[in-house]
Amino acid sequence: MANVRQVIERLSRDRPPGPAPSHRSAGTEPGGRRARVAAGLADLERWLADQVRQGLPAADERDWSELARRLVDAQAPGMAAAVNRLGRLRAEGDWGALLDAYALINLLAVGYRRRDDLPADLARTVMMRVGFPVTRDEVLAGPALRDLWDVLGRRDKEQDRLLSRRVWLRGRRTGRAALVLSFAPVGQALDDSLVTGDTIDAELVFYPGAAPVRALVATRHPDVPSGHPGDVAKTPPGVSAREALEEVAVAVAGDPWTDSWPLVLTGVVPTADQVGGLRWHRRVATPWELIAVSGGHPLTVAVEWTPRGLLPLATWYDDGQVVPL
Repeated sequence: MANVRQVIERLSRDRPPGPAPSHRSAGTEPGGRRARVAAGLADLERWLADQVRQGLPAADERDWSELARRLVDAQAPGMAAAVNRLGRLRAEGDWGALLDAYALINLLAVGYRRRDDLPADLARTVMMRVGFPVTRDEVLAGPALRDLWDVLGRRDKEQDRLLSRRVWLRGRRTGRAALVLSFAPVGQALDDSLVTGDTIDAELVFYPGAAPVRALVATRHPDVPSGHPGDVAKTPPGVSAREALEEVAVAVAGDPWTDSWPLVLTGVVPTADQVGGLRWHRRVATPWELIAVSGGHPLTVAVEWTPRGLLPLATWYDDGQVVPL
C-alpha cells in the first residue's frame, strides 16, 4: 500500500493547479500543437489522479479507449499508445504493473509540462515519447558510430494492419546497445538484412535522447576486419548478471520510460524460471531449447531485459553456432 500512497501523493502534488494552458502559451509554435498537447496532458493528469483515488479495479477499459482517442485528437500519439496498453495490463490482472504504468504515464505528462526545466537530452526524450517525431534525415545528420555489431535477435509484431520488426544489436568494441526498427503493411516483406547471429561492420546513427538506443544503419561495410581474434569470434562477448543490471540501471536512470534493453550474459546456466539469477518474463514458457543447449553447463545467452523479466533472444554452441530462441 505504501507504493499506492506515494503515487497518490505525487499525483496530487503534480497535477495542474488550474485550467490547461491557453492558446497564448503556443506563442511561436506552429499551429499551436504544443498548446493542444499541453491541454490534453493536463486532462490526463487529472484523470490519472481520479483513477488512483477511486481504486485500480474501478478502471474501465472503455474509459481508457476514450482517453486515448482524445490524446490522439490532442496530437499526442505516443501518450495515446501508452494509455492503450493499460487495457492489456488490466486483462492480465497485474495490478502492480498497472500502477507502475499509471505512474510512468503521469511522470511523462509532468515532464512535458516542465520540459523547459529539464536537461536538453531528457527534454528531447520526453518530446519524442509524447509523440513529436524525429525525421530520418535529422537522425542521419547526427554522428555515426562504427563498430562490429552482433545481431542478437529480432521480434516481429502485427498491430492495426502494420508489421513491425525489432532487431537488437550490440557493439563489440564500444559495448553500445542498439535497436533497429522497421515497418511494413501487412502482406509486404519486412527488412531482413539483419540476421540473428551475424556480425556486421557498420556505422550506426542513434536517435537523440537521454539514453539513446534506437538507431539507423547509416553505412554497412562489406567485410568484417580480420587480424583481431576478438573481433571475429562467432560468440559475442558478454558480461555477468551483476554488470548487466548495472548497465540497465544507468539506462533507466537516463530514461525512466526505458522498457527493454539488450544484454549478453556469459557464464550463466539457464533453468525453467531464471538465468544468471534473473527471472524470465512471466509469459516465457519453460525454455527447453536453451536448457538443452546448456546441458547444465554455463553458456552465453542474449536476452531482452524488461521491467517484468527477461525474454530470451539467442544462445551459442561452443563452436559459435547460433541458436535463435
